[in-house]
Amino acid sequence: MMQVAERAGVSTATVARVLKAKGYVSDEARARVEAAVKAIGYRPNAMARGLRQRRSFTIGHMLDAIIVNPFFVNVAHWAEEEALEHGYKTFLFNHNGDGERERIGIERFIERRVDAVLFTNAIATENVRLLAAAGIPALQLERSKTPAAPAIRVDNRVGALEAMRHLVEQGHRRIAFVGGDPDLIGRGATAGPTVEEDRLEAYRSGLAAAGLSPDPALMRLGRYYSLEAGGTSSEGYRHAKSLLGLEKRPTAIFATCDILAAGALQAVYEAGLRVPDDISVIGFDDTIAANLTPQLTTVAQPMEDLGRIGFRAVLAAIESGEFPELPVLPSRLVLRRSTASIAR
Repeated sequence: MMQVAERAGVSTATVARVLKAKGYVSDEARARVEAAVKAIGYRPNAMARGLRQRRSFTIGHMLDAIIVNPFFVNVAHWAEEEALEHGYKTFLFNHNGDGERERIGIERFIERRVDAVLFTNAIATENVRLLAAAGIPALQLERSKTPAAPAIRVDNRVGALEAMRHLVEQGHRRIAFVGGDPDLIGRGATAGPTVEEDRLEAYRSGLAAAGLSPDPALMRLGRYYSLEAGGTSSEGYRHAKSLLGLEKRPTAIFATCDILAAGALQAVYEAGLRVPDDISVIGFDDTIAANLTPQLTTVAQPMEDLGRIGFRAVLAAIESGEFPELPVLPSRLVLRRSTASIAR
């Protein structure tokens, strides 16, 4: 750093401000420092910095199934982007819904002396408590599965209600629901409604607001996807095929995951029907929605905010020992080409 400062004709403090992207530095001085860094090939010694500040400048991120659901990919990406901007790097570990694998991953994080851990999503309370015992702050993103760590949750109801309102305004009355089964997905050890219960309740509330009653024949609950089946859209396909086989089929399907909605699209086209001319389809998450045919109307999850705000929250906990006030992030409806008026 002293060599860089000497070559650039500035103080080492100015070099530090440029490298950390903190504090004011004139454009001219910044350019000289960056040129000197490039000429000398200087790289900060992360290990020395960590020893000096008693940090590893690493964050562990425990994920559900990153190769199956793009939701987890997106949250991990934005958490990593925010971490990089603050001089941190992230380590990813997939538990694939297995509690024992989650425990192994947490132990690896502790061995690597990560400064904090993000969960998208957690499984077992006893596993998460291993981090507290090691003095490592942990934070859950998107849903709360354990009281052992605070959470930044998403308000699923607001976006789901917008989806139902949109379908009703388009004249739909036979609206099917394809979503996660609260009993199969599990609530974990926390009280209060789960993500699945919120989405299901929003569906029922949307019907009630239109003066409609839920029809059990139009409701299909299960898993979002099967890891054993490679995470394909087979679950959505199976549910939609069953719905299309009804004597009086639905005119719209609200699927609470884009992967489920993709399977529904496959079933609709296989039946010789067209979306949205014959049936409207809405998804949830806004992951693969823009890449489907037709482009899918969906409820967008705030994946960038989850990742970025999540990292900033654990960084605050690292630096001060306390988490800041954690927000509940809104979901929102994104209109594309898979919905239309029933009169079309």
